Amino acid sequence: MTTHTLTVMALGDREVVMRRTFDAPRALVFDAWTKPEIVTRWLGVRAGWTMPVCEIDLRVGGRYRWVWEHESGKKMGMGGEYREIVVPERIVATEKFDESWYRGGAVVTHVLTEDGAATVSTVTVRYETTEARDIVLASPMEQGVSEGYAALDAVLPEVARGAEGRETSS
Repeated sequence: MTTHTLTVMALGDREVVMRRTFDAPRALVFDAWTKPEIVTRWLGVRAGWTMPVCEIDLRVGGRYRWVWEHESGKKMGMGGEYREIVVPERIVATEKFDESWYRGGAVVTHVLTEDGAATVSTVTVRYETTEARDIVLASPMEQGVSEGYAALDAVLPEVARGAEGRETSS
């Protein structure tokens, strides 16, 4: 399996763009972002953190809610509303942390494009202010996203094998 690197860059005065390739079909990567039983296996679950709350109402106007809990008892939650969904290629949603370290929320546009057997994930986060964007860029966000995507790399083959098993047993 190829090791892929996350690229993070500022765009304009309020956006952060994150791009990463995954060795999996686009539909599978889309499922990894939209099915709670997969999301809870990789998104932010490392170093003593779990995701006991993962609610996803995947429809325009639907909401999502994620809550992580650390073994120390600390919790971190966030959520938002879906504005646009094009299966399996595009999700646009708002994002707001319960106890945010920056002012305001954001709009996240996630685009998945096919590149042969791989999928390129491009996440563009548009913050309410330049200050908020710069605070996020100065945080350990890039390391956290890289670690999460590495966890997703490990989960995708397992999910693919499970999907193949369901197809053959039907």
